[in-house]
Amino acid sequence: MILGHIGARKGSKGVPNKNFGMLCGKHLIDWSLDHLFDSDQIDAVVVSTDDEAMYAHAVKRGALDIGLRPAHLATDAAPKWGVWQHALQASQEVLGAKVDTFVDLDCTGPLRLPEDVVNALRLFDEERPDMVMSVCEAKKNPYFNLVETDETGALQVSKPLPGGVWSRQVAPPVWEHAASTYVIDPAYLEKASTIYEGRVIPYIMPPERCIDIDNPIDFRIVEILMKERLAAAE
Repeated sequence: MILGHIGARKGSKGVPNKNFGMLCGKHLIDWSLDHLFDSDQIDAVVVSTDDEAMYAHAVKRGALDIGLRPAHLATDAAPKWGVWQHALQASQEVLGAKVDTFVDLDCTGPLRLPEDVVNALRLFDEERPDMVMSVCEAKKNPYFNLVETDETGALQVSKPLPGGVWSRQVAPPVWEHAASTYVIDPAYLEKASTIYEGRVIPYIMPPERCIDIDNPIDFRIVEILMKERLAAAE
């Protein structure tokens, strides 16, 4: 049993009502819901939200009826991990069955492709980690061009190496956590308290598919890229 999950809180300071706002003719949440409902690998879909309209919309589309998200998981400070744990438990109660694989798609990352879900699941099946997490190559590198101040206020490279690193090309690769696609072992999700307690491995995505909508500029960029994608598909 593979459960697909989307977390979509009502409140948003950066872009008001963003998760249920319109992007290229569809509610933002529907871009991710389509990736789950259109997948022949996902057996059930659940949406965790404190928004009554968004919840009714998701259930009407076929999502599990687990009720609204508890208030303590609907704040700015509520951890994603706790939301996942609640959604898993509530879904298993509704399904009357254990979930074997938990797939989370971030509502604010609509530029993923269906193949990203397929490939992340394949990686999870092949490697059997505790969790697969989407990443992309970081724009800045702590071995090369990320700096911080020391006790005197002078700038130093964040992660210095002997001899220094003087070009991006020879710096050790680092990855940016991309809020897009996750595959988790439910046994790990139930017992762990944070993401990185177990073996978490990267699913590498191109940066242009990893843009997370956090402010109006992000929304404009995603809208432009989505329009270009839709036009190319016509």
